[in-house]
Amino acid sequence: MNDQPCAIDICDVRKRYKGKVEALRGINLKVPKGQIFGLLGPNGAGKSTLLKILLTIIKPTRCKGVLLGHPVGHKPTLRKVGYLPEHARFPEYLTGRQVIAYSAGLCDVPRKFAKKREGELLEFVGMCAWADRKMETYSKGMKQRIGLAQSLVNDPEIVFLDEPTDGVDPQGRREMRNVLKELKDQGRTVFINSHMLGELEMVCDSVAILSQGEVIKQGNLDALMNEDVKYSMRYHGQIPSDLLEDLEQEESLTIGEGLIEARVGDASDIQHVIDALRLRGIVIEELRLTRQSLEDLFMAAVEGIGPGGYVGANK
Repeated sequence: MNDQPCAIDICDVRKRYKGKVEALRGINLKVPKGQIFGLLGPNGAGKSTLLKILLTIIKPTRCKGVLLGHPVGHKPTLRKVGYLPEHARFPEYLTGRQVIAYSAGLCDVPRKFAKKREGELLEFVGMCAWADRKMETYSKGMKQRIGLAQSLVNDPEIVFLDEPTDGVDPQGRREMRNVLKELKDQGRTVFINSHMLGELEMVCDSVAILSQGEVIKQGNLDALMNEDVKYSMRYHGQIPSDLLEDLEQEESLTIGEGLIEARVGDASDIQHVIDALRLRGIVIEELRLTRQSLEDLFMAAVEGIGPGGYVGANK
């Protein structure tokens, strides 16, 4: 992750509200260009605060770093940014096409370009057939599609999406995932703030986990999820006592009745176990690779943060 050019590279971002409430306590974060990045954390972790600081909606107490190569808050750079807020609301009397045109006007997009962009975006989010119907007739998923379309009207390099699939049905979430992957294929950076871990796991290249205003884990998603890999081996037969004694000496192995779990990084590391079992007539019924899910990763990270705000404070 460190070798890739960054769309966002910030350090020591802090936000203190009145009453000495610290929403963010020294955030350091890197978001690689051209990736789908997920920011996750429990309610009150500071996700929306951080996102709004990057968009200059909220003024930070302290913020160092760059967005698209310029200091955070650089106004010309904001023209290259798209944004879909959480619970976005658009006038119900407008049509989907009019919402996109309205957003283009707010972004000061040239009229000729905006007109061309309307049609492209309606097709991109699959709303051509409903383009001239009023927002009040749309489902939640359709409104989110128009919301996404308006966030792209200025042809941004990076788009921020705050809970884009919240309240959307399974079919709508799948369609949204396809659209996000297409944005990535176009070379855009997609920054998603969400608590829907299953959705993030399916689309994100990298993630950061926030808790109590601090980043407690970040990096490439595959690498993070592969930190706890194990092979589960189901077998049939009785392991001879001498072989069992030898296997129990290996720290990576957990041996149970009919099941051996091996916490190793590669299948080649357990071939000697398989060979030894088969040599003694033990039948290997199944060998399965398992790794922790994003939910497992999230829970392990968050549960390690105690009331004092540091790892292990609750122990």
